[in-house]
Amino acid sequence: MLKSLKPEHRTQAMLLVLMLVMFTSIADFMILMPLAPDLMREMHIDTAEFGFLVSAYALAAGVASLLAASLADRFDRRQALLFCYAGLVVATLACSAATGFYSLLAARGLAGVFGGVIGSIIFAIVGDLIPPERRGWAMSWVMLGFSLSAVAGVPLGLFIAAHSNWRMPFVALSLMCALVWIGVWYLLPAVKSHLMKNQPVQGLLAGYKELFADANHWWACGVTAMLTLSGFCVIPYVASTMVSNSGLTTHDLVYMYLLGGVATLFSRPLIGGLIDRFSPSRILGYLVVVSFVPLILVTQTFSLSIAWQLLFSTLFFVFVSGRFIPATAMVTGATAPQMRGRLMAFNSATQNFASGIAALLAGLIMTQSSSGRILNFDWVGYLSCIFGLLAIWMAKRVKAVS
Repeated sequence: MLKSLKPEHRTQAMLLVLMLVMFTSIADFMILMPLAPDLMREMHIDTAEFGFLVSAYALAAGVASLLAASLADRFDRRQALLFCYAGLVVATLACSAATGFYSLLAARGLAGVFGGVIGSIIFAIVGDLIPPERRGWAMSWVMLGFSLSAVAGVPLGLFIAAHSNWRMPFVALSLMCALVWIGVWYLLPAVKSHLMKNQPVQGLLAGYKELFADANHWWACGVTAMLTLSGFCVIPYVASTMVSNSGLTTHDLVYMYLLGGVATLFSRPLIGGLIDRFSPSRILGYLVVVSFVPLILVTQTFSLSIAWQLLFSTLFFVFVSGRFIPATAMVTGATAPQMRGRLMAFNSATQNFASGIAALLAGLIMTQSSSGRILNFDWVGYLSCIFGLLAIWMAKRVKAVS
């Protein structure tokens, strides 16, 4: 089917199906959080146990990414994606069938094992199949899956749950993943250019040794780590502080996610085009500096109208998430093709662990008053900007290889 398409249509079809894989895998991670009230009530779990359910995915994803860093370049990337995506379908369906806290915890951990490496496989595929001069454009389209997960994934999941129960969004998501899996099977070509003939099979430690021997890999992943620390100091707490400090209602949060997601649908391709026209590091520097404005605005407490608050949050979505487009393009180009899968997997692990550390660090800085207001969020915003400056400094040391 793929061979019958014209080359430009073939590329578009491939990027579309990869974007859908990204959308469903991100939605799988996000969908649990807005379902908290119904899930906690039915399963009789407290907030601490729910925190374990949320972190189980990220921690499992981080561990899986570390293992994949040594194994990712040994296989056809198409086969690796099909295998991991099938595992995510099974794990997501298992979430809907969970009978208690521990079975759901195991299912979320399993989802993290498979879902946590899907992003790195997708980025490696784009890096292998798309030439450097068009890679920024391709990355921006694939990463539209992040925006769609906020625009469509979360609201649709809440709608389904409101008309049934908390289990049905997982059922619907697993069915959608199964359909997209078929699309991957038909539309994605074999990706074997990174496989070298007669290449000796390395052990896990040997694979890491080769990966870590290149300082360029450290600088590239360091950029991802700093941007993740910068973003995830703030991201997990934006919704709660908007409600506690700025006067938004939970109903207004739907508009916050919707407006932010729609805005990024338009901004991501524009950012991708700028990356192809200029250099990823240059665009990253501009985006990081500009992102400081919404970062500071959303972490302050202002007595402003809802319209202003939604404007601040929309700018936050656009620029804070947009920084990862040039950063990802830099990482994919910072290594040789035969090591790209390992680097992207390690980069994914770095992102997962950094997000957990950032959320924990911000939680230690902030406190809650007796009236329910969240304090010290402004200091978290300043810390986020410091991490952003470190990302710019590291980006200047990343060299383009392929």
